[in-house]
Amino acid sequence: MALKPRNLSTVTKSVSRRYATHSGSLSPLAQAAAQKLSNWKGTSTTGGTTKNFINGEFVESKTDKWLEVHDPSTQTVLNRVPETTSQEFNDAVAAAETAFKTWSRTSILTRQRFALELQALLRANADAIASSIVLEQGKTFNDAHGDVLRGLQVVETACGIAGNLMGEKLEVSKDMDTYTRRVPLGVCARFVAPFNFPAMIPLWTIPLATTTGNTLVLKPSERDPGAAMIIAELCQRAGLPPGVLNVVHGTVGTVNNICDHPSIRAISFVGGDKAGKHIYDRGTRNGKRVQANLGAKNHAIVMPDCNKNLALNSIIGAAFGAAGQRCMAISVAILVGATQSWIPDIVNRAKALKVSGGFEQGADLGPLISPHAKGRVEGLIASVAEEGGKIHLDGRGIVVPGYEKGNFVGTTVVEAVTTMRAYKEEIFGPVLVVIQADTLDDALAIINSNKYGNGAAIFTQSGATARKFESEVNVGQIGVNVPIPVPLPQFSWSGNKASFLGDISFYGKGGLNFYTQNKVSTLDFI
Repeated sequence: MALKPRNLSTVTKSVSRRYATHSGSLSPLAQAAAQKLSNWKGTSTTGGTTKNFINGEFVESKTDKWLEVHDPSTQTVLNRVPETTSQEFNDAVAAAETAFKTWSRTSILTRQRFALELQALLRANADAIASSIVLEQGKTFNDAHGDVLRGLQVVETACGIAGNLMGEKLEVSKDMDTYTRRVPLGVCARFVAPFNFPAMIPLWTIPLATTTGNTLVLKPSERDPGAAMIIAELCQRAGLPPGVLNVVHGTVGTVNNICDHPSIRAISFVGGDKAGKHIYDRGTRNGKRVQANLGAKNHAIVMPDCNKNLALNSIIGAAFGAAGQRCMAISVAILVGATQSWIPDIVNRAKALKVSGGFEQGADLGPLISPHAKGRVEGLIASVAEEGGKIHLDGRGIVVPGYEKGNFVGTTVVEAVTTMRAYKEEIFGPVLVVIQADTLDDALAIINSNKYGNGAAIFTQSGATARKFESEVNVGQIGVNVPIPVPLPQFSWSGNKASFLGDISFYGKGGLNFYTQNKVSTLDFI
């Protein structure tokens, strides 16, 4: 997932001056949604401040450095996020350390009850979380609900924690037993919850880390922290004791504090290559367990024997949903043989998608997260023509009525080769790169030569072709006539190659292994 950390030069010490420079106003639909969010304790949609959540309290930061959160559809300032001070960060870790002493010894049934209560509260408040996501991140309301749902599924899986934590026992000799049990690590950290899934990614961590008996320090993205703050309040309502979950904010300073603090045992990260490598290297150097999901370039092979409507509709949805800002987006379509003549069909279907504000009826995709992201995506589109490729559908310069200041890029279809920037770099926008290949073997060679390995898909009606693809493709998550093969949380995330750093992955059995360590006891019954 391409998450670019903000340069600290964007941090402002003069909060009132910066706030006065906002240049937009929310749409009527967004204003109505913002008003409904006014009662949440930790966040604001009216220009106020985002709070730290430390030891069960929403606390105003004493920092003099603040970051503005903008509605990406209008540039309206929604709230200001603190650069959590070192003292506040240390207070959060201390609260987590203290809470661990009792929470780790709490009955597994009590911890399970928290997960049960949390899933009910998330369902009841899904509209509020989704609205916060639309306001701060720009997704359509339906996409934002999907963000919440995928996180909710992890919570529901964690409700079975009592059975999943069972150990093993063996009578190794007469009157002698050896048994293994899982025990929690201690204080863990989740950062950065990336801007593109501000609800799902915190919920990859919170339910598993806490039900296994750990305590947690969470750092949401400074671009859209509202969903995480609402989830923190719901955790409190669900009965999570003070200090078990703490939320801090910021950029490089907070990141380094997490990597360096001796009391933090494990770090979970989803984001871009540069930040992920820094966190993995710095965290492991300090003796921490680290899992880091990085960039991606996901391919879909289109075979001549496929169901054409299924294949093209699936690729369009997977390429342009969430404005392409997701690490499992299909960003490359490899057209094999006769399917190379289908480019006009792809273009026509992409043209039909509606680009607008996330609350608008019928919107298929919203804006990108920031003006910088928009400029970067438009630069990569321009590079296709500069390097000799073809721009079949150009989404640059799109103007959305009522949202003229938004960070919009329209659906874009380009034809390229593997040496071009648009192919080699993760675009993270509504751009589908089309590559041509003569055979399945040629298509597999393209995918396997790419440095990333999150996922890939194939569209075919041949069982033999599907089996060959599944056996020979070198990625972690494979779809056969399925465009975004993200596993349900009973399984584990399995991105590989340059898309993942670490030995233990997210959620499922991998998640249980990440947040626990084994103790083996041998007893002699004399």
